[in-house]
Amino acid sequence: MANLKEIRNRITSIGSTMQITSAMKMVSAAKLKKAQDAITQMRPYANKLTELLQNLSATLEGDVSSVYAEQREVSKVLMVVITSNRGLCGGFNSSVVKASIKSIEDNYSDKQIEILTIGKKGYDLLSKKYKIVNKHNEIYDDLTFDNVAIVAEKIMNLFALGQYDKVELVYNQFKNAATQIATIEQFLPIEPLKGTLKVTTDYIFEPSKAEIVLELIPKSLKTQLYKAIRDSFASEHGARMTAMHKATDNATELRDDLKLSYNKARQAAITNEILEIVGGAEALNN
Repeated sequence: MANLKEIRNRITSIGSTMQITSAMKMVSAAKLKKAQDAITQMRPYANKLTELLQNLSATLEGDVSSVYAEQREVSKVLMVVITSNRGLCGGFNSSVVKASIKSIEDNYSDKQIEILTIGKKGYDLLSKKYKIVNKHNEIYDDLTFDNVAIVAEKIMNLFALGQYDKVELVYNQFKNAATQIATIEQFLPIEPLKGTLKVTTDYIFEPSKAEIVLELIPKSLKTQLYKAIRDSFASEHGARMTAMHKATDNATELRDDLKLSYNKARQAAITNEILEIVGGAEALNN
């Protein structure tokens, strides 16, 4: 009977776990809808602004230039790793950390690497091996453009002062609730147009090219970082919803197996008791 009690306790425990994972799945599903709408609406604007920025950078002349477009020999790199503050979201955080480590080992093994983390999990996993110059876990407490812009300005100032020659963003790009793509993209300096494509767009600058450069480039960079964090935020809730859905399914399957084992054990115990009674009755008769 002790075995039966143990199985009953496990069934009760798994039932409680199922309630937790099911509730977490529903919470993440509700948050995902809002986060997905935010990144879906923002992405076309951010992509178009980046395209415009690249075209504008290609037209800059000697008297109109931006420090953020300055191409330098790369010796010191800042990697901005965007993860979440919480776990229980499958391989969401580990995929970003693995992509960061692979990029460092493949591309910057002979460079000086420093890391800025956005999200507690990235800091916990990377601080054991690499130098973390700063962390911004508080971003998710109030995820707004203004709060992200403060972080972006700090990074831009460090690049402008020459403390870093290159800045990269590493994050999960949101595709759908079940799919997140680990992405590495250059933040600074501004990437020129790829290939031999010529800029054919004829821009009319108002009020002037210099003022456009001073206003548009910083705004575009802030928007790029905000988009990356928004992408990661939506990916986190999609990954957590999927992970909790699988956990609930696995718990249900395990609970059903335990119930079957419990019924078999209970039936075996009843059968043994009946055999003992029959055996005792036969002994008395004899």
